[in-house]
Order: sequence, then C-alpha cells, then structure tokens
Amino acid sequence: MLALALCVPGLSLGADKAKLLVLGDSLSAEYGLKRGSGWVALLEQRLAQEKIALQVVNASISGDTTSGGRSRLPALLALHQPRVVVIELGANDALRGLPLEMSRDNLQAMTRAAQASGAKVLLLGMQMPPNYGQDYAQKFAQTYAQVAQTNKAALVPFMLKGVADAPDALRLFQNDRIHPTEEAHPTILNNVWPTLKKMTP
Repeated sequence: MLALALCVPGLSLGADKAKLLVLGDSLSAEYGLKRGSGWVALLEQRLAQEKIALQVVNASISGDTTSGGRSRLPALLALHQPRVVVIELGANDALRGLPLEMSRDNLQAMTRAAQASGAKVLLLGMQMPPNYGQDYAQKFAQTYAQVAQTNKAALVPFMLKGVADAPDALRLFQNDRIHPTEEAHPTILNNVWPTLKKMTP
C-alpha cells in the first residue's frame, strides 16, 4: 500500500502534520482544470494562510461513486490516520441512476468508519437539477442531511451553492455543463470553509 500511495498524485505521506483527507470525485479531483486550481488545492493554501497545521491528502478520483469511496476508505484511514475526513461523493450515483438507499448506506458506512478511526467527518452535500424530478431531487438532497444528523457529522448542504444556482451558472461550468470552471472553485471553497474551519485544531 505504501508503494502504491507513492505513485498516486495527491497522496502525500508526510508524517509530521495531522492529516485532512478528502474523499471525492471529479469535483474535487481537478477534472478539466490545471493542477493546483481546484478547491482542494485552494483549501491547502487557506490552511497555510491561517497557520492551521493540517496536511491535505486529496484521495479524489474522477467518476467515483459512494460504493467506490466506501471500498477505498479503510485503506486510506489506515495509511493516513486523518484527523478530519471530508466526504464529497454521491453525484455520480445520481447520474447513473443508482438507488438512493444504496447511496445513503454507503455514506453512512463511510461516516461511521471515519468516526470509528477517531476522525471528524464533514459531508459535502449535492443537489440534482430539476430535470431529475422534484421528488428525486428532494430525496437526494435530504440523504446528506439524514446521514449527518444520524451520525452527528458536520454538513455543507450544497457545495455548489453560488455556482450551480447562480444567475449566470453556465458561465461557471465547463463545456460538459457538469464540471465547474477554475473561476468557480474559490466559491466552492468559500462554501466549505466556514464549517471546516470549526473542525480544525
């Protein structure tokens, strides 16, 4: 596992600082962006500016689902022993039409596993566009709140607030209309930061 981690971009093995682990998909893996411009990289800079001694480990993989994250998390917890775990998964479950119950179970299992390891957990919620149907969209958004409430985890209800619901939203997305542009990522960080800061040393 150690040899593998050395080969994976974004997995740093410095042992001096407590770790903050981000387990996410393309929204956190800088899909379509130049390296160092995504919200996770901006978070690393913000922590340094605030003199908060946390090392960011970005274990995000484009296309990942809650099932993929659930299978990857135990090894990541054992390797990095993070103090904080940020879970940013679920959007690909919805895009693939996977059952909400499965997504909820996976999010809950990841939350409990991270908490059992001694980490604080922050869930980054997502919302689906109206064309998915109002009932589905509402239940999908509620999934994150339910998991957070049940497990007393921290929650950012909608990580793309001010981006996906902006008046000029299309300008803030790449041509695929799924992935935010570089310009949008400071807003994403600003959505995450107030809650995350309360969880830091």
